[in-house]
Amino acid sequence: MDSKYNPVSIEQKWQKTWAEQNQYQTPTNNNQPKFYALSMFPYPSGNLHMGHVRNYTITDVIARLKRMQGYRVLHPMGWDAFGLPAENAAIDRGIPPAKWTLQNIAQMKEQLRRLGFSIDWEKEVATCTPEYYRWTQWIFLQFFQAGLAYQKESAVNWDPIDQTVLANEQVDSEGRSWRSGAKVERKLLRQWFFKITDYAEQLLNDLDKLPGWPERVKLMQANWIGKSVGAYLEFPIVGMDEKIGVFTTRPDTVYGVSYVVLAPEHPLTAKVTTPEQQATVENFIKEVAAESELERTAEDKPKRGVPTGGKAINPFNNKEVPIWIADYVLYEYGTGAVMGVPAHDVRDFQFAKQYDLPITNVIMPDDCDNSDYNFTEAYTDVGVMVNSGSFNGQKSTSAKKAIIELAEDEGYGEGRIQYRLRDWLISRQRYWGAPIPIIHCPKCGAVPVPDEDLPVKLPEDVEFSGRGPSPLAKLDDWVNVDCPSCGTPAKRETDTMDTFIDSSWYYLRYPDATNEEQVFDSEIVNDWLPVDQYVGGIEHAILHLLYSRFFTKVLRDRGLCNFDEPFERLLTQGMVQGITYKNPVTGKYIPLADVNPEEPKDPKTGDKLEVFFEKMSKSKYNGVDPLEVMAKYGADTARMFILFKAPPEKDLEWDDADVQGQFRFLNRVWSLVTEFAANNSFSELKAKTNGITQADLKDLGWSRYLITEITKNLSAFKLRNVVKVYVAADVKVAIEAKLSHPETQQETKDDLQKGLSWIESRFRGELTKAEKDVRRAVHTAIKEVSEDLDGDYQFNTAVSEMMKLSNALSDATCKDSAIYAEGLETLLLLLAPFAPHLAEELWQVTGNVGSVHTHGWPKFDPEALVVDEITLVIQIKGKTRGTIQVPAKADKETLEKLARESDVAQRNLAGKEIKKVIVVPGKLVNFVVG
Repeated sequence: MDSKYNPVSIEQKWQKTWAEQNQYQTPTNNNQPKFYALSMFPYPSGNLHMGHVRNYTITDVIARLKRMQGYRVLHPMGWDAFGLPAENAAIDRGIPPAKWTLQNIAQMKEQLRRLGFSIDWEKEVATCTPEYYRWTQWIFLQFFQAGLAYQKESAVNWDPIDQTVLANEQVDSEGRSWRSGAKVERKLLRQWFFKITDYAEQLLNDLDKLPGWPERVKLMQANWIGKSVGAYLEFPIVGMDEKIGVFTTRPDTVYGVSYVVLAPEHPLTAKVTTPEQQATVENFIKEVAAESELERTAEDKPKRGVPTGGKAINPFNNKEVPIWIADYVLYEYGTGAVMGVPAHDVRDFQFAKQYDLPITNVIMPDDCDNSDYNFTEAYTDVGVMVNSGSFNGQKSTSAKKAIIELAEDEGYGEGRIQYRLRDWLISRQRYWGAPIPIIHCPKCGAVPVPDEDLPVKLPEDVEFSGRGPSPLAKLDDWVNVDCPSCGTPAKRETDTMDTFIDSSWYYLRYPDATNEEQVFDSEIVNDWLPVDQYVGGIEHAILHLLYSRFFTKVLRDRGLCNFDEPFERLLTQGMVQGITYKNPVTGKYIPLADVNPEEPKDPKTGDKLEVFFEKMSKSKYNGVDPLEVMAKYGADTARMFILFKAPPEKDLEWDDADVQGQFRFLNRVWSLVTEFAANNSFSELKAKTNGITQADLKDLGWSRYLITEITKNLSAFKLRNVVKVYVAADVKVAIEAKLSHPETQQETKDDLQKGLSWIESRFRGELTKAEKDVRRAVHTAIKEVSEDLDGDYQFNTAVSEMMKLSNALSDATCKDSAIYAEGLETLLLLLAPFAPHLAEELWQVTGNVGSVHTHGWPKFDPEALVVDEITLVIQIKGKTRGTIQVPAKADKETLEKLARESDVAQRNLAGKEIKKVIVVPGKLVNFVVG
């Protein structure tokens, strides 16, 4: 055994062994409780970053822990492999997206292997493969058949020079195309949507079924769904049969409507515009079309609008009000129209002031009786109704219901619940995504591609220019097909699906990843799901998690699974931040290698640099390459630092000094075990039997197999190994059969427990004080680490407890005892999920057969923490003069007697009169003297 810890060679050795033995293959039996541990799968960019390392290390520790605790574990990995970067690579470098993506997958997979993750690679999926997106297309058709997939016109980002649709990421902060530099326009295209709004109420209510999710994530989802209770009201248009429908949460303000606003894209805009206003309206619409949704709705941006010349009638008081269009009203939100009540809405108040529109107060504070009071700002609170016809004098809160009832009785409105959540636009005018499996027939309309014709494969002979229509739309041979329903010449849908669709169901595919006959076997999925622990970044708190919940509910309703929620528990790990240098004068970031950390200055200008921690990124030159860390310190050290530096949900600040600290800790563990092995014989310690003979064990009638199974989880090092050594190979009984039979199961268990108690009673001898101290430290560590890893996963404090145990073993004075050997073995078991390579290597040094990772998690023995003696403080007039050891259970009288008789008291009380003695059991005795 090498006396020096060489992490790289050890890690390579065990990674090879684990792979050859297929050690992390998912169990197929269901005799054990299941545990599904899952990380959010990565986009295959080609290189791991420290954020990846943190995410996957957390999940791996949990998976390894649960295996040791007796669970059958599913711990898979895959690739969210469709997306814009691959298409950009094809445009910029002439590399086909498939080739670029698969190369990146192979590279990242090798990097993941080097970190020692216990992943079952037989479950691997990549969303860009036909084997996967065949079933993505099949799921789309399930939505289509259920009436949850439909088409309508919707705005996209349009590059007028390249004549192509742009993703939001391709539009810069000034609203220009990343490639042509053209000012991006908004253009209406017919696109596909999923009706997620049909599930809005379920998605909101079922957040209560997720106690294992962070409260802030549930709040973010609830706010995104945005349930509003109010009224839908219709305003007739003067001179027309059409009406403008609006939704409001404040029907009590309806008598104060001063104007109605349409979105510029609203179908009624052109109809209500008068000839005198036509040019003004059309110019305004063009201006707004060049703005993004974010620009139009920004809180700090002045709201702009123009009158259409048209008028609407407020049905509650029959007053005519002008119809405007404004940039802040979006057609995709709600009804695409709002009623303007400037006296009682902040935004409406600002708009009315800006364009000199009338402001009518209809709700007054309880302590104000002047209905014509001139507010300097919008009054948005509740109060008393004024200027509201028959509702004058009523409380606004109670008037809401009455106003809705009036609207329903008169036929110009109704009570309604509305959600901020909008239907999910899934169309993408791109190549590198799952093709939408629809054929457009001039006779039949939108026709699903038959199941037997799936997958609709992406063609490979494609030209990528970044200009003009989608690459698929240019391929006549691919686009032109016969209608599968009537045989008429038809055309394929050329849009591909949003990549969020691929990641909305991948967790359902993992348990049955190689199934070629169906999307998954429902029995298998119902066994493994929901995911017991999901780990990923807070940036996915809304869209990915919401869409996954939506998919689960739809597939449940289609009879494909029987659970309501996909993820039982959610852990959102914090970001990994690196030290960052920035020149405050130029605003430029400076690479770490160019800066002297002792005196951080810009090497070119000499300016003093700002120094702070920020999320690692290439643009800030503050990243740390995981491969370099592993090459220098090993994967186990990288894992230990990631786990120790900060609680998992907090941001982690990278610190080379702390990395070195964890490397030193692992070296210390290495030395503890190897030095013990060099000076002691593990086999001799195992042979010490305290008088237990092979015949004794034969008399118990246990088989070697059963003895091993019963005792392998015991904490006592010597007892466990005594049993392994002394059970005869020829002892054969049918205990296993008795255990499996209901009539004899309990009786057999009782017999086994009696036998086990007999062995323990024969084994246990009196321990020395040093041995008791070690055993206490060992079981304290088991207790604390187990509690730290029980659900909330405080890995940092668990590592601290292991470091304490390491220190206790270093200081121990009984290093030739079985109790000390037990301590070393326990330290390795606790360390195994965290530093799997080191633990595996040293486990072999202790003489154990098999993998440390298939061994049981150590069990805490409360008796080991019982203290026989405690330290009692001796005080004279409140000042500590010394300490003595006393029995832990001594009563007050005994403590006083022992204190009086102690050398400390005799020395300090000589010649003094004791006036009073204060005894605090378990802590101190204080002598008050005259």
